[in-house]
Amino acid sequence: MEFLVHSEVPLSAAGIQRHIRIDNLPDWCASIDRLLSHDGERGSIYCLWGEFRVHREVIRDGVRFTLPGCPNALQWTVTAVDAGHGPSVSVHLTINRSHHEEDFIESIEQFLADWQSGLEQGVKRLHADEDRGEPDEGDCAPWYG
Repeated sequence: MEFLVHSEVPLSAAGIQRHIRIDNLPDWCASIDRLLSHDGERGSIYCLWGEFRVHREVIRDGVRFTLPGCPNALQWTVTAVDAGHGPSVSVHLTINRSHHEEDFIESIEQFLADWQSGLEQGVKRLHADEDRGEPDEGDCAPWYG
């Protein structure tokens, strides 16, 4: 099954790759309660489905997160989209089942709604940092592929 939400926020692919990391996932999504550990592109989180290992991968136009131990092979991407009417960010989530219990589907929809809201709030935080004169890091190099 797959799920998709869009958030009308001006965040570029390089911005997504630079700012959305394992160490700050709880800042971007309220369904991710806390970070348990992290070491670069791997870590552990506690989220609405319990405790999971998480991996992060830089991909074209954004990042992908996977939960390798999840029985549903849950993964999601956060990518920059130019839909012709201005910049936006999409969050695309998939599981390896064609059907699932309604309560699990509702939890996925809540997870995506929390990402949508978190992206809007996160961009406000980034702009506030810029207004305080905190330097923005340079462009991210696309090392996907």
